Amino acid sequence: MIGLEAAVMCLAMNVYHEARGEGIRAMMAVAEVTMNRVNDHRFPDDVCSVVQQGYEPGRRDCQFSWYCDGLSDAMREEEWSAVAQLIAIDYLTGLETNFTDGATHYHATYVNPYWADSLTETTTIDSHIFYRWD
Repeated sequence: MIGLEAAVMCLAMNVYHEARGEGIRAMMAVAEVTMNRVNDHRFPDDVCSVVQQGYEPGRRDCQFSWYCDGLSDAMREEEWSAVAQLIAIDYLTGLETNFTDGATHYHATYVNPYWADSLTETTTIDSHIFYRWD
């Protein structure tokens, strides 16, 4: 089991890299999806393992694209970094929301991943479309 500090950083980085600049609700939706995965038996059972799932050196198809895109993972925008960390703390200490109607997947509106048609679309928040299994 990972410690709270490591979990906060993993979740904050995911929130930051996936939705910074889109607003608080979008950032919370990313946190919600990440936690939905932690709580779903089909995914790893801790935040860092969920965020890092699929990573292998040289591959570029992680569950969350920022994690293996080859770019720096530094959270350089201080304001968004602080917001992401606060959101991560909230979700890891018990905040529960349902902005995404139980979603475990999402993608940007400008892409069409192969898996989208096999899941149920639940909502769109800013530039992301959210999905869940039925």
